[in-house]
This record gives sequence, C-alpha cells and structure tokens, in this order.
Amino acid sequence: MTRYLKTFFLFGAACIIASSAIAKATPAPAIKALLITGGCCHDYDNQREIVPMAVDLYSKQKVEWTIVHQRTKAVDAILEFYKNPGWAKGYDVVVHNECFAAINDANYIEGILQPHIDGVPAVLVHCSMHSYRGGPAAEKWFEFCGVHSARHGPHHAFEVQIIAPEHEIMQGMSNWTTPKGELYFINKVFPMMTPLAESKSNQTGEMHANIWVNEFGPNKTRVFATTIGHHNETMLQDQYMQMITRGLLWAAGKPVAENINSVKK
Repeated sequence: MTRYLKTFFLFGAACIIASSAIAKATPAPAIKALLITGGCCHDYDNQREIVPMAVDLYSKQKVEWTIVHQRTKAVDAILEFYKNPGWAKGYDVVVHNECFAAINDANYIEGILQPHIDGVPAVLVHCSMHSYRGGPAAEKWFEFCGVHSARHGPHHAFEVQIIAPEHEIMQGMSNWTTPKGELYFINKVFPMMTPLAESKSNQTGEMHANIWVNEFGPNKTRVFATTIGHHNETMLQDQYMQMITRGLLWAAGKPVAENINSVKK
C-alpha cells in the first residue's frame, strides 16, 4: 500500500510541475490595437506600415493590429467609421495618426472622444494634435491631447532632449537628433499633461514639448502623445520606433521595462 501511495504522490507531483511549466509558457494575451490614419499633408500610405512595424520590432508582447485608413488628402474628410458609437469597442489602445484640421462638427468630434472619455487609452501622433480644432468641441479635443498647438515652425532637424528620464517610458533612452523635423509650437498645456521631452525651435529659440503623457477625463484615461513624426526618415529611426512602442505599452497599461526589446528582433 505504501509503495502505491508513494507512486501516486510522485505522479501527482509530476503533473503539478508539468502544469506549472505549461502555465509559464503560455504567452500573455495580445494587445488589440486600432490604428486610425489618413488626411492631409503626410505620407500615410507608408506611415500606416511604419507604426505597426516599429511596435512589432520592439515589443516583446504580441500586438494585433486593425488599421482604418481614410485614403484622402482632404482636411475635412469625415470617416463613417467614427459615426458608430461603438467604434473603439474591443480594443486595448487606439493610435491616432491623422490630419483633419478643418472638421468642426461638434457631434462628430464628441463621438470620437467618447470612447476615450469612457477609458479607452490612446496614442496620438504628430498632426493628430492639429486635427479637429474648429467649432465648440475643439477645446475638448485639445484637453484630450493635453496641449493646444495652432502651428509649427520651419522644417529642420532638432535634438530631442529628455526631461523626465525617470518616467518608465523614457527610462534607458538617451537624447537623439532627428534627421528631419517639424517642431510644433505648444502655446498651452493642460493640468494633467506631463512633458517627457522637448526640442528647440531654430526660428524662435524657444523650447517646446514634443513627447508627453496625459490623463484625460473622469477615468484619467492614459494618453501618450508626440508631435514628432512628419517625416518617414524620422519615424524610421531606432529611437523613434522604440519611443512609440514604449508609449503604446504604457498607454495599454503594460509594464514598459518588462515588455520592451532594447535591441531589434
């Protein structure tokens, strides 16, 4: 009897160890990311590929992408997609890389903002900060962005100077210089915005934040934003690709240090 009991317990222990090994090997659920892109003045045909590629290179955690691309150069194009109140349902994070500056329909803009007010995190890239800036809902859009910016300076390379090296998005990163650039002038910041990096305008000599995080609305929804990203050459820099990946991981609530590849796969 003792021999049988010993065999039974040994078998049970082996099963527990095997089960633990299987559990440890099970990958974390993929981050479901929605990229919305299109509009005026930028190469969104290529940037729709660059952003997911960057994240796929630098994120240890798998990201499943859905891409909505409005193929237009119009500044006032309306996306039928946004008219669905549940447009962001099921996504862990939404990446806005769009340029629709001349839309002033308050109901339409509020429909874009509502899922983020409800708690869906966001990543905002470049001209998203210059979008939806007309009409009565414009101020709410700026609050979502964390800043108000009405214009940018002339194109020139600039050094990205990290001013919050302790923030988990920026930990381990160093200052870098873009090959090209379009620095947005920031004329107002909202109370829940925290700047992470800034650059100097060669036109005015002033420093302007160009990477930051924001907490938006009653749920303090996580928003990561950068105004860097006009030129593809800049977006293809290793530092930029790592930065956008770090921002997405942070926005989605994932520990950055545990999920970032410091070296490309």
